[in-house]
Amino acid sequence: MNPAAIWRNPITWALIAIALVIAWTSVFAVVPETKQALIVRVGKPDRIVNRYRDNEDFGRTGAGLVWRIPFFEQIVWVDKRVLDIDMERQAVLSTDQLRLEVDAFARYRIVNPVRMYVAAGSERRVGEALRPILGSSLRNELGKRSFAALLSPERGQVMDNIQRALQRVATQYGAEIVDVRIKRADLPDGTPLESAFQRMRTAREQEARSIRAEGARQAQIIRADADADAARVYANSFGKDPDFYSFYRAMQSYRITFGTDGNEASGGSNIILSPDNEYLREFRGRRN
Repeated sequence: MNPAAIWRNPITWALIAIALVIAWTSVFAVVPETKQALIVRVGKPDRIVNRYRDNEDFGRTGAGLVWRIPFFEQIVWVDKRVLDIDMERQAVLSTDQLRLEVDAFARYRIVNPVRMYVAAGSERRVGEALRPILGSSLRNELGKRSFAALLSPERGQVMDNIQRALQRVATQYGAEIVDVRIKRADLPDGTPLESAFQRMRTAREQEARSIRAEGARQAQIIRADADADAARVYANSFGKDPDFYSFYRAMQSYRITFGTDGNEASGGSNIILSPDNEYLREFRGRRN
């Protein structure tokens, strides 16, 4: 075949274009802002392009065109953004023997692609490795606390403890734990839920009885102290003026007997007494 005819053949130019495209893509790659490019040379990490750094300005991160040696170097893409670990629902037993169903999630970021590549090989495997650790840390931490603690400010301390435990493992994979949160912590539906409510109701009733008993005890102490003070005052008064004390006690008896204190239940009986009766001596006045 005539060489000139070969070059004039459109198929030849198409094959050349395809070869150039393959050569270009084998040598050059575009690193986006959201990705870190780990260049691996013959199975060993060589360099990192567009590496994550704290507080870096968008557009000045090193993203853009990058080159590599074909067949000797490959690019392992690592996400710079925050990634999620969504844990499956876990059954946790609290200190007050309540069985809880807990949903939680964690957020992390790959900050050391080399360590990630050596320990896990890919970012997907990092998430798979951290998921059971999250569940284990969650069960260990919630198992130390009561159900009421999850509804109080103590819940924040629980999250911090879980995050620290998860961070110790995440460091081995070149990851940084950004946040850990509990989406929901509920009692299971059905009989366990009703049983838990009944235990909570019984506990509150016992607490109320204890408070009432303590209040009654304090009231008895206060009344006893008041009666003792009154008796002491009466005794002092009787010692200073026996006649006045007798008169005062008689007036109190008259008030209750004759119903002059406004109490409808008092003074409801008829009493017939002679004027010389000793009970009415105060009405006769004093004789010198």
